[in-house]
Amino acid sequence: MKQNDFENKYGESWQQLEQWLKHGDTDLDLPAAYRSLCQQLAVAVERQYTNRLVDRLNQLVMAAHHRVYQQQTLRKNTWLWYLSAGFPRAIREQARYVWLATALFVLPALVLGLGSYWNDALIYAVMTPEQVMQFESMYDPANRVLGRERGSDSDLMMFGFYIKNNIGIAFRTFAGGILFGLGSIFFLVFNGVYLGAVFGQITRVGFVSTFYPFVIGHGAFELTAIVFAGAAGLRLGQSLIDPGRHRRLVALRLASVEAMKIMYGTFAMLVIAAFLEAFWSSSTQLGIGIKLGVGAALWLLVITYFALAGRGEANRGP
Repeated sequence: MKQNDFENKYGESWQQLEQWLKHGDTDLDLPAAYRSLCQQLAVAVERQYTNRLVDRLNQLVMAAHHRVYQQQTLRKNTWLWYLSAGFPRAIREQARYVWLATALFVLPALVLGLGSYWNDALIYAVMTPEQVMQFESMYDPANRVLGRERGSDSDLMMFGFYIKNNIGIAFRTFAGGILFGLGSIFFLVFNGVYLGAVFGQITRVGFVSTFYPFVIGHGAFELTAIVFAGAAGLRLGQSLIDPGRHRRLVALRLASVEAMKIMYGTFAMLVIAAFLEAFWSSSTQLGIGIKLGVGAALWLLVITYFALAGRGEANRGP
């Protein structure tokens, strides 16, 4: 179909949708119109119609997408749906970026972890002697508290500290994607190297009875959240490297919609991680077996959630 015929066939429906988006004074099945518009945009891109038409349809798709979400908010608890189905679905939809981010984070962590365990000098290539001593002191079994030393001994204060620290790391990892993905790659590798070195060093000095029970619980949420933030950043970077038929700004806008589906849930995971780290992981009243058992259960819960949640709603939701 030639472009003129394509525009003549669908032009009236586009005008009707534009009119509805501006005034909302006509009857329109917005979800159905939105799905049809997405199909028409895909056809326009595939057939290489002019940038003018593709850009017009892009803008219309984004405006309709926004209004669809607004309608869903009025009809049901969108956040409840998002946490129960939308978030894990978004992770699975961006699986290739998630797996790439996992590799960029885990492989350096394994290399530095094993290296620091086998070579007691390697840790000093990553951090200063003072930092090494600080980490060893944090997990010394003789300490009264676990983790970071607490001047006021306040779990609530540390809860706020962990939220700020964790979300700061995740946001930098995500926002670095705007640099054609290079920033996200850097922060994923850097954090993997840093954490791997700490794991290897603490294991080598024999503080496993305090370190692993401390990190296993909140790590299920914190470490996966960092990977997800990196995956969202890589999605932004890919849209700039390969925008396809779109202009880079339009491609970035479309990618940001997909990326934020990941980031909303990532921030929620980091709040959960901060709560566990402040009030559960740091407790010295709980036995090692209890902490390891609960930590393993949390890891299983997280994996199961992202693997299975929302699969029964493939054709529902916003």
